[in-house]
Amino acid sequence: MYRDLNTHYKVKFGCKIYKLSIDGGFTCPNRDGKCGTGGCIFCSERGSGEHIDGTAGIRAQVEEALELNGHEGYIAYFQNFTSTYADTQTLRERYDAALISDRIKILAVGTRPDCIDEGVAELLASYKERADVWVELGLQSASDKIGELINRGYKTEVVDRAVEILHAHGIPVVAHMIIGLPSESEAQALETAEHLAKLSLFGVKIH
Repeated sequence: MYRDLNTHYKVKFGCKIYKLSIDGGFTCPNRDGKCGTGGCIFCSERGSGEHIDGTAGIRAQVEEALELNGHEGYIAYFQNFTSTYADTQTLRERYDAALISDRIKILAVGTRPDCIDEGVAELLASYKERADVWVELGLQSASDKIGELINRGYKTEVVDRAVEILHAHGIPVVAHMIIGLPSESEAQALETAEHLAKLSLFGVKIH
């Protein structure tokens, strides 16, 4: 039987689940010079999530949403920039700052595959007793030529390895794909879809 995600979580948690986007105060190795500068060509200066008040702390962002909206269930989604780009102690402090209520049912972390390693995966797996956990990774295109053109900063094999690490720790992965990137052909877009289909993903976000 097929269920869309909304129905799946309504059945699992007994309520509708709403996304709570969080600016975790991170930067990106493709902006600070570690692997590049300027970021990917599709990424805004705020690292997406332009609607989020990044001046507020993580806890304040969550408290405001809980107070204003009054919903029963939320996804704490670390959206801006690379939300595993820090040492594990810092990551723990920031994730803990979001998981302040039993109304936070899911921890979702958006990041780059070159910022996933065993230590990060172990940390994320440690939250599974408190909440559902998934990680969102940007593939965008399976073509490394297009990856260079969009200033992605890593090869497709890095995405594959990150998925392997996360799956080994029981963490579902959502991959991002962009259709219609500069110079992309229909055949290349289909190759990306076929590549994603081989990775046993929890989900795909198509932009």
